[in-house]
Amino acid sequence: MAKTNHNLGDFFLKQAFAIASSSFVSKSALPLIDRIARKMMVENGDACELGPRKVREDKACIGVNVLLSALKAYKNGSPGVKDKMKNLFLKQFISSSKNSEKIKAFYEKHGIRPPGFIVLSPEGRCNLQCKDCYAASVPVGLPHLSAETVDRILTEKYEQWASWLTVISGGEPFMWKDNDIDIIEMARRHPEQYFMVYTNGTFINEKTAQRLAEVGNMTPAISVEGFEKETDERRGKGVHKRILKAFENLRKAGVPFGISATGTPDNCELIVSDEFIKYYFDEQGALYEWVFQYMPIGRGVDVSRQISPQARKKLWEREQVLIHQKRLFLADFWNCGTFSSGCISGGRSGGYLYIDWNGNVYPCAFVPYWKENINELYAQGKTISDALFSDLLEGVRNWQKSYNYYQPPETRGNEIRPCFIRDHHDAAHKIILETNAKPGYPSAEIALHDQEYYEQMIKYDQELAELFDPIWENIYREKPNTDNENNKVEIQPEEEKIY
Repeated sequence: MAKTNHNLGDFFLKQAFAIASSSFVSKSALPLIDRIARKMMVENGDACELGPRKVREDKACIGVNVLLSALKAYKNGSPGVKDKMKNLFLKQFISSSKNSEKIKAFYEKHGIRPPGFIVLSPEGRCNLQCKDCYAASVPVGLPHLSAETVDRILTEKYEQWASWLTVISGGEPFMWKDNDIDIIEMARRHPEQYFMVYTNGTFINEKTAQRLAEVGNMTPAISVEGFEKETDERRGKGVHKRILKAFENLRKAGVPFGISATGTPDNCELIVSDEFIKYYFDEQGALYEWVFQYMPIGRGVDVSRQISPQARKKLWEREQVLIHQKRLFLADFWNCGTFSSGCISGGRSGGYLYIDWNGNVYPCAFVPYWKENINELYAQGKTISDALFSDLLEGVRNWQKSYNYYQPPETRGNEIRPCFIRDHHDAAHKIILETNAKPGYPSAEIALHDQEYYEQMIKYDQELAELFDPIWENIYREKPNTDNENNKVEIQPEEEKIY
């Protein structure tokens, strides 16, 4: 957030807590919050940094949706959750002024701004064997990161980057344990950071839910594939019932949670349907949904399992309704690039990098190629920041800058087909080969040298561009000397209760 918005951000925070402390929030609250967000992001936002006006409107909208979910988490949360939502998440989310000196110092030393967060998989093992899971592609008998290494990573990223958000993945994160320290204990030892954990949910019993309620700074994102039928077909018979029990345990303990869904040709309409949203958000109490479109990097290379460009366009249209009209905290990294200024991989400022159970440092969880290893860096007396300057990560960031990041609004690349390795596979393939990046597992090695796979991905990208580029040009692109007011798209909130 720019310095000129600090006072407005403080006002925004005060208004948010006034709303959270109310027993009922009427429909009149949303327009007020929207006006403040629009003032901060749209009217006062830096167009070169944040993008064209309609992109800034998207950012303001999803920002408010996140805020509304956080306020609901605060209202329904345990004492520990209330404390962390108020004194950690909301303060950090709305205003970055507290950490600006750390970011400034990093920039002065390295010439770039640091990433905003990391995705960390300390454990590769999982108790399930889900079809198409990338973690299932790795060998049996996996190593895991030590508690000492995880603790050091978290400490360094906060002290050096001012990074207060950590995403935990796997394997199954709740299986990780080292020297009697598990993932919840690690969160307790880092109260300055907020943790989101992608999990299958099967380990969240009453005791685990209560521990999460006490630490307050961790939210599980539990994987579903649809309803019981779809979830059990991919994850195993009886898994959905165990997930529902996990939801119940979390609700009773006052722990905020969301859902994570892998979109395929089989379920891409279902996971954004009214029936699905009503069931998981209204009935089960989920606060957010992450949509992860299937990426062909797992057990074998099956490009046909991707959502087709035509289906992806329909998915984008539906997601726009859910975000702008239904006002849900929903994000799809492939379709929702306007929220994040495109691809956020490669350790980009405000973005992230990924570290797996071997310590390998990847540009992204879906880019299975690496150059640096965190264990080796530490053995050499280096820090996590040294991982940012491999030629692989620098190559990704250079591509981002050439495509859209910090480009003027009138020349900015299409941010609704933002993915480095999926939507611009030719660029990714070239950088991975030129940097001699190492594959993370055998199927990644096969994909890198499979000509048929390469040609199929390029064909996918061409078809995607034909469908998505007109949307970008007609809705988002700012033409030179064009009055921005003519490009405004007004989104009217629904007449409904806002929590």
